[in-house]
Amino acid sequence: MELCLYGAADSPPGYYAREQEQFGKAGDFYTSSDVHAVFGRLLCRQFEEMWRVLGEPGTIDIIELGPGRGLFAADVLDWAGKKYSDFAHALRYRLVETSASSRKRLHDSFASDQRVSVHERMEEAFASASDHVIVFGNEFFDALPCEILDHRGELRVDANEGRFVEAFVQSTKPVTEFVEKFAVRPAEHERVDAPLVAQEYMSRIGQLLKGKKGFAIFVDYGYMQEEIIAGRHLGTVTCFRQHTIADSPYDAPGEQDITVHVNFSALAVAAREQGLEPLAWITQAQFLMGIGEQGQFSEAFEECKLPQERTKRAMQLKHLITPEGMGESFHALVLAANVDKEKAACLSGLGFVRPSNKI
Repeated sequence: MELCLYGAADSPPGYYAREQEQFGKAGDFYTSSDVHAVFGRLLCRQFEEMWRVLGEPGTIDIIELGPGRGLFAADVLDWAGKKYSDFAHALRYRLVETSASSRKRLHDSFASDQRVSVHERMEEAFASASDHVIVFGNEFFDALPCEILDHRGELRVDANEGRFVEAFVQSTKPVTEFVEKFAVRPAEHERVDAPLVAQEYMSRIGQLLKGKKGFAIFVDYGYMQEEIIAGRHLGTVTCFRQHTIADSPYDAPGEQDITVHVNFSALAVAAREQGLEPLAWITQAQFLMGIGEQGQFSEAFEECKLPQERTKRAMQLKHLITPEGMGESFHALVLAANVDKEKAACLSGLGFVRPSNKI
């Protein structure tokens, strides 16, 4: 996954480093920001509310991990300027992107906006950030490399006659410990994910947030430990090419997306170990409906003048919040850093939190 998605200094460009488009109609998959700007507008409303919970500081930094083309950032900045002038005045936006070619595109896209900076590493973004921070990632953790445990052992990738083949070795201690703590031992013909890199990233985020006040929101598709114990979400490595699920991660290396479902239970533990407070794990539908309910989702319809425009917007919004679209398959993990828990629990995005959503 590391080589195929991100490449290396002495290898061909990885999938995310290519010049070809990966997102939207011309690419291989859609993100929520590709569906409509309402996703960024609703999150902008939540960010502004978080800023108020933090005491309306004179400067607040949004640090977005894996920003893609920057659509989400552009939507947030645009809506803040139109609707929340005080928040917009305090806002600085930091984009963290590992791909050099993507960083160049982001530099070009936001060259005229002095509030925006582009960074290769999280540490760079945090080092120059204020004491008040919101970390955001949409489909960030699912694109990180993952270890796989098969009933035959830990998966390795070999080559034979110019083709990738699978091999298995005795499970290493980190993988064994992860599976025993957050998953289940695979039975015959089963595979279990061990996303150790995701754990490392969450630990780094928690460390970087120490001494700062703020929140972190991660939206992705994934599961909690209870679901994998029930026999679901085993071996979730999935590939996307031209908006269809591809057969094998070993085909067309560097030309297709490779993802793995997120183990939110493990991420929540890694966050808590670094002093972050997991507030909730809720569906994208619950999260967006909580934010948009008070304004009746006016963000989606404000610019619509004709009935057919409203119909189109309603369909786009439906795709974001209904089970048939992204509403139930995507979840939001919401974390607080050095924020009063009672104040944090009053955020509108947590309005539909139930006891089963608390972690």
